[in-house]
Amino acid sequence: MAEIPQIHDYPGGHIHMIGVGGSSMSGLAEMLVDKGYQVTGSDRDDGYLMDDVRAKGIRVMIGHRPENVHGADLVVYTAAIPKDNPELLECRRLGIPTMERAWLLGQLMAEDRQAVAVCGAHGKTTTTSLLSQILMECGLDPSVAIGGKLDAIGGSTRIGHNDIFVAEACEFNRSFLRLQPTMALVMNIDADHLDCYKDIDEIEATFGQFLSLLPPDGVAIGKGTDPRVKRLLDGLDRRTVTFGLDGSCDWHPEGLTEDELGRASFTLVHGGETVGTVHMGVPGSFNVENALGALAAAHELGADMAQAIRTVEAFVGAHRRFELTDVIDGAEIFHDYGHNPAEMRNALSIARKRCKGRLFAVMQPHTFSRVKALFEDYLTCTAVADFTLVTDICAAREKDPGDINSGMLVEGMKAHGIDAVWTPSFDDTEAYLRAHLQPGDLALTMGCGDINLLNAQMHRHEMEKQSSL
Repeated sequence: MAEIPQIHDYPGGHIHMIGVGGSSMSGLAEMLVDKGYQVTGSDRDDGYLMDDVRAKGIRVMIGHRPENVHGADLVVYTAAIPKDNPELLECRRLGIPTMERAWLLGQLMAEDRQAVAVCGAHGKTTTTSLLSQILMECGLDPSVAIGGKLDAIGGSTRIGHNDIFVAEACEFNRSFLRLQPTMALVMNIDADHLDCYKDIDEIEATFGQFLSLLPPDGVAIGKGTDPRVKRLLDGLDRRTVTFGLDGSCDWHPEGLTEDELGRASFTLVHGGETVGTVHMGVPGSFNVENALGALAAAHELGADMAQAIRTVEAFVGAHRRFELTDVIDGAEIFHDYGHNPAEMRNALSIARKRCKGRLFAVMQPHTFSRVKALFEDYLTCTAVADFTLVTDICAAREKDPGDINSGMLVEGMKAHGIDAVWTPSFDDTEAYLRAHLQPGDLALTMGCGDINLLNAQMHRHEMEKQSSL
């Protein structure tokens, strides 16, 4: 393998980012600006994070063209960029050094004594956000890199002045193997990204490789009720800590109850000792698990646990995580980043508790390979909703193979007794919702592509309608 460039060898240099609109890339671009680098970026489309990138003074080019990399000292690219990308090809022609995003993140994290990597198929962004907010409010001043926007840090990254760096670590394309963690927080292991893994066993083995990157004095914190996570922890020759809803875990709840909106209250127990009483600010049992993981990690990092609990209670989540975006004629419109069946099922479970009328699930399937791999799971993941709308598949980094489409999903859903309809475009989906939504109903759009733009479109049209009255 060719030698990986080192970002520290280019102080004040021109760094070009291919795929700068991505959730992680955009934040890293902003972090580089704060560290004194001259940053430019390019992407295929003008995504929702581009305004944040431009606000940092970063020049953004829409469309991938060879000339975009001219003058760059180093080019960083996301793993979703194909090898035949014209900008990457031009880098090779001109001899411009390149490195994949995860290497950059790993190098930035290595500057700090405590490098905390949060990984798992589900809950990474929420848990990283919550842990970061806990550390900030406990005065531990961490550096942060998350795959979403958090109001508490004013975006997706912050530069701290302590020796702690907290980052979301993604298993896609084995990217997290580029990191150098001293603490690993493993939320779960599930079947996802099957375009780059052959099966769940290979995914588990790769998480094992990730945990082996921990130094001898490192610590692995994992969900003790996930059999795959527990198996890896049991076989690890580093210190381990477990969390979960079961009393066998080191960190667990007792006396768990929920209010009418699904927000849990419980006694937090660690090692058989009561730590305090927690009243969750966000709903869902999966968010209890996220909070347990964040609290366990915060304790290891020296956080004051009374303050940590207060932060959990005040935490309202990151953007694009069950986020209320509008109320239209008495119907609530939410958005959630969930993009595989397990995440959609979780999001709909809390939407069902909140909804006073009928629940509309609006799904944007993400990537053809994921829909193929998890096809059967997609057919029932919206079962708690009254109606399911399915948009066209978001291709993202893939090309349409021509043998799968959303109509096939809808037909399969109908065969399982789900009231589903194919609304290909955002215009089609908005028209359907406006024709059917009634006061008390709730519509939840779901996906990690650009389905959030549907929420923005509906809000814009609502504002235009109100201003014309």
